[in-house]
Amino acid sequence: MNILISNDDGYQAPGIVALYEALRDLGRVEVVAPEQNNSAKSNALTLHSPLYVHQAANGFRYVNGTPADCVHIALTGLLDYRPDLVVSGINNGANMGDDTIYSGTVGAAMEGYLMGIPAIAFSQTERGWKHLDAAAARARALVESLIQQQRVGMGAPWLLNVNIPCLPADQLKSLKVCRLGRRHAAERVITQASPRGETMYWIGSAGAAKDDADGTDFHATMQGHVALTPLQVDLTDHDNLSAWSDFKWALPVT
Repeated sequence: MNILISNDDGYQAPGIVALYEALRDLGRVEVVAPEQNNSAKSNALTLHSPLYVHQAANGFRYVNGTPADCVHIALTGLLDYRPDLVVSGINNGANMGDDTIYSGTVGAAMEGYLMGIPAIAFSQTERGWKHLDAAAARARALVESLIQQQRVGMGAPWLLNVNIPCLPADQLKSLKVCRLGRRHAAERVITQASPRGETMYWIGSAGAAKDDADGTDFHATMQGHVALTPLQVDLTDHDNLSAWSDFKWALPVT
């Protein structure tokens, strides 16, 4: 089994170290991750400046780019083999609901999926790495299950988003397969004066959960369950294709 690990918190983050230690004996496991924190970089690729790869003392390779950069260059030339699985995380904080659109953790996994490789994004629901050992153990158990049931390395690729409550192992409940919930709009932008008197703007915090009904990732994790959501990349609004086709456009439509 060949496993590629990346993240968005950077190659020195406790989450990626814990994930590597949990998976390292499952086969050939390599880390290619960002040099610096790249949270909220989504699927961004660096196109207008060069990327450099360096190797840390522990064998991890790190890149001066985004999470998607890391996986992209790993799969298109850095590695001399094709991984069977791409795993991203463990992220320092939740990636539920609308978070998945912005998440660099999900972006790294999605890059593997877009390249035709099964991929998983792992996150803890709170920041601070509390009970990280329990989260890493659950991540390993999930990967082992997929390998044992031959869902890795065979058939069409898939993309999974997994959020793990920050609880001790004996308090974590079972896995629940869920849909994504929704968040309220983000908090108000934060402004400050720079030393030169210019106004600086800081993006505000993510909004609170808006749709956290039973069946969502928000609801499952609030109940102590590990939430797993299968994702897809097709953003087409299939239900409204015909309505837009019937719209009275002021230009020819075929």
